Amino acid sequence: MSKVVFLVDDDRTFLDRLALAFEDRGYQVHSSSNYAQAMATAHGIKPDMAVLDLKMPGHSGLELLRDLKALHPQVEVVMLTGYGSVATAVDAVRLGALNYVAKPASTDMILAAFERGRNTPLTPPEADYEPPSLARAEWEHINRVLADCDGNISKAARLLGLHRRTLQRKLSKYPPNE
Repeated sequence: MSKVVFLVDDDRTFLDRLALAFEDRGYQVHSSSNYAQAMATAHGIKPDMAVLDLKMPGHSGLELLRDLKALHPQVEVVMLTGYGSVATAVDAVRLGALNYVAKPASTDMILAAFERGRNTPLTPPEADYEPPSLARAEWEHINRVLADCDGNISKAARLLGLHRRTLQRKLSKYPPNE
């Protein structure tokens, strides 16, 4: 019998790609794109694993983590976020998350995070994936901030501490391959 994985992320494209990747690896996948939908789905399934986005409209991923663990205490949870901080990582672990992964994250990175979470903390992780280049990480961050600003270049430039024209030049370039 295959393991049941529950995916929750408000980025529908990312969610669909992640669900397909887990299905290709033999997992039974259930997915939701917000807190209300996730809790409704969670009542009808018994997930072995869950991958939850931290920042979603409405209720946060931390609230979902808390409520999902109350409903299914055995579920192993990995939190995903594009806005990683030590404080939120500590909060996620205190609420019962097994591990915490920064976006962009591949399925292999997420599965490695589950495995690392099951091991003792003194076990060094094996580098089983290629980390993104600095240029790629910068490009992803700029686009996340721009998306949060609903495409408003001036607002995104202020939040990033860049001149508007500098941001426009960076956006006009193609994303780095790595």
